[in-house]
Amino acid sequence: QVQLVESGGGMVQAGGSLRLSCAASGSIFSINAMGWYRQAPGKQRELVAVITSGGSTNYADSAKGRFTISRDNAKNTVYLQMNSLKPEDTAVYYCNADHDEANYWGRGTQVTVSS
Repeated sequence: QVQLVESGGGMVQAGGSLRLSCAASGSIFSINAMGWYRQAPGKQRELVAVITSGGSTNYADSAKGRFTISRDNAKNTVYLQMNSLKPEDTAVYYCNADHDEANYWGRGTQVTVSS
């Protein structure tokens, strides 16, 4: 099993920045990719960014040019640097681990961007 713990959410004004962190523990050697998803009230959960075990990254169109996903293998941590935040970025952000055995989720961290 894999445990994921997110941190770094909060409230920020439009144009501001936040960095989310996701610390993974447990059976991390079989993780194929890790990603960040978000879910706004009344909307479906959507992919924001993903990074594979090989280091390849992929972003939602809404995140391109503003968000950067990265990882620190020594700390088993994945980050999401979010710049130029907009009110429409307001959502609960979830960390995800694509593991050989299952798909794992963190509990989420709230990001609120005020106009």
